[in-house]
Amino acid sequence: MSAPRAMIALEDAGLVGELFDEGSLARLERLVRLDARVATRSDPLPAGATADTEILITGWGAPLLDAAALDALPRLRAVFHAAGSVKRVVSPALWHRGIRVSSCAAANAVPVAEYTLAMVLLSAKNTLEAAARYHRTRDMGLARPPGAVGAYGITVGIVGASRIGRRVLELLRPFDVDTLLYDPSLSPADAARLGTTLVSLPDLLRTADIVSLHAPSLPQTYRMLGPAELALMRTGATLINTARGALVDTDALVAELTAGRLRAVLDVTDPEPLPAGHPLFDAPGVTLTPHIAGSLGNELRRMGRQSVDEIERFLTLGSLEFEVHHRDLATIA
Repeated sequence: MSAPRAMIALEDAGLVGELFDEGSLARLERLVRLDARVATRSDPLPAGATADTEILITGWGAPLLDAAALDALPRLRAVFHAAGSVKRVVSPALWHRGIRVSSCAAANAVPVAEYTLAMVLLSAKNTLEAAARYHRTRDMGLARPPGAVGAYGITVGIVGASRIGRRVLELLRPFDVDTLLYDPSLSPADAARLGTTLVSLPDLLRTADIVSLHAPSLPQTYRMLGPAELALMRTGATLINTARGALVDTDALVAELTAGRLRAVLDVTDPEPLPAGHPLFDAPGVTLTPHIAGSLGNELRRMGRQSVDEIERFLTLGSLEFEVHHRDLATIA
């Protein structure tokens, strides 16, 4: 029995080498008959290349797999998304036709959690602000963080027990910090198994020294931190957002930053990208990074490796470790 035909669909063909190192690509080519052509944004379904495709590997910039696209893929059995969220690629038509979907969201969660851990520890010591002051004043004394700083004994509040939120809780365990968790889908016993304490969102905001957002962007989470919620946060507390900018009322956050009451580390914003003259760029106490928490550079190869592992599992066992079901779309990022 011959190996199934597979095709890769990405923003551009150059991303193939970034996702798959030589070892992963060699493994992939032993498992499938990999089409030399790559479906791209400019050429989403190369003529004559898809009629016998059974395995589709997608990533950032892949075409939407709606009914029309799937009509050109009559033998498609499974989609392996070598990126985080599948929402921009999938449609109900996939599941209606019995096509299975796997995502590398778990692999993409690793660098986001690592970034978050780094920012928690740096924020606890006011490192980023001290560095900026030192650069500006050239005076070590003036640059030292004022007040009581440090990570010892602080409380970190995690909003959302997503893959990333859970990984952040795990990474924080070796440190002398307390954690709180807000997630309405969990019970106190669930939180205890994660090594944390489940609380309401208001209680978390009132208590935590650092609040880190890891909830999906859904209608019910839109601007979940508005003026009233931000006002609950302790003076001097830090908000870290690596999830989605829409979770936070940007104008309300700018007001709190300008008043000097809160600090923030924002890898995502609303809007994104920010207009050049946006007040967040000049607000005190904020660190802005250009959406870099997720997989970049050599971190992309973690997702490539997971995709190949998942394809092998599917072809040998018929199972998927990271399967996405249609019902999951209502709760995932």
